[in-house]
Amino acid sequence: MKRILIDVGNTRTKLVFADDVRLIERRQLSTDEISRESILEVIGDWASRADQVVVCSVVPSRTKALQEVFGEDLLIVSFRVPLGIGIDYPEPETIGADRLANAAALAKLHGQPGIVVDFGTAVTFDVLSVEGNYCGGVIAPGVEMMSDYMSERTALLPRVELIKDPPPFGRSTEEAMQAGAYYGYAGMVRRILDELLATFDQPDEATIVATGGAGELFYDALGVKLYEPDLTLHGLRFIAELQ
Repeated sequence: MKRILIDVGNTRTKLVFADDVRLIERRQLSTDEISRESILEVIGDWASRADQVVVCSVVPSRTKALQEVFGEDLLIVSFRVPLGIGIDYPEPETIGADRLANAAALAKLHGQPGIVVDFGTAVTFDVLSVEGNYCGGVIAPGVEMMSDYMSERTALLPRVELIKDPPPFGRSTEEAMQAGAYYGYAGMVRRILDELLATFDQPDEATIVATGGAGELFYDALGVKLYEPDLTLHGLRFIAELQ
C-alpha cells in the first residue's frame, strides 16, 4: 500500500511518499506557507498514486487546509485511533500527535520501556512504560528557541550558528554563545533524562531514542546510542497499518 505521510511541525512540515517498508520520496515546506494550493503543488502526482494519507499536526489551523485537500481520505493521528500502544494519561486529548507517533514508533522498533527525545522547535521527552503505555513526558525550549531568545532580548548579542562540540569557552561573543547553547542545552537534556530514568524500576532496560533536527548535534554527547531522524514518520506509517 502506498501512503502520503505528513508531519506538521511548528516550523517545518515534512511530506513523504512511502510504502509498507520504506520512505520513498521526501518533500517539505514551511508550516507558515501551508495552504490548499501549496499542498497540491508540493505533493504533485503523489495524490493519484497514494492509497492513504496520514497526518500528525501540532498546528490545528494548518490541519484544516489538509482536510480541504484530502477530505475523508485523511487519517488524523490522535489518541482516538489505534496506535499500537496504550495510553495512561489523565487528558489524552492534550497529547501532541507527533508525540503519539514517536511513542508508537518506539514501541514497534524497540519495544518498551523507553524514552523518545525529540529535538524540534521545543524539545519533548515522551515516556513509554514497561506495560507499553504512553504515560507522560516533559516539554522544554528547543535549542534554537533559546539561542534566538538571547539575540531578540538583548541589544548586542547576535544570532549564531549552532555547532557541535564548540570550544569549552569562547574567545569571541559568537564562540561564547555557541558554547553556552551547546553545553548548557546538553546539560539540561541530560538532567531531564536522568530524572526520567530514575522513575523506572530497571533504568538500564529503558531504550532512549533521539529524533528531530537538532538531535544529530547532541545525541552522542548525551550518551544516547540511537538517533533516528525519521522516527515520527515511521510512527505514522505504523499507525496507518493498524487502521
